[in-house]
Amino acid sequence: QVQLVESGGGLVQPGGSLRLSCAASGFSFSRYTTHWYRQAPGKQREVVASLTSGDSANYADSVSGRFTISRDHAKNTVYLQMNGLKPEDTAIYYCNVNRWSGSLWGQGTQVAVSS
Repeated sequence: QVQLVESGGGLVQPGGSLRLSCAASGFSFSRYTTHWYRQAPGKQREVVASLTSGDSANYADSVSGRFTISRDHAKNTVYLQMNGLKPEDTAIYYCNVNRWSGSLWGQGTQVAVSS
């Protein structure tokens, strides 16, 4: 089976931290660029972080300096460490990879930042 499974979301207070995980099965993350997207109700889906096959990272301006994307090759898992969370970070977060056979998405994990 070829799939992505996200986990680690939840409810956190402003200023708090969460670490999201995206575990891959059926293929190796190390061969592809991996993306984290998010989508809030009533808003367009946006990419927040990307990691190339060479482990070069890029971030949206809105999260730069607060979020870190990384990869554990042995576990075939990509992470998104989120620090200094703000209410505007509230969204469903998805990981994504584009393979020759098509775009692959996880089911999403909910992040809510609220007092």
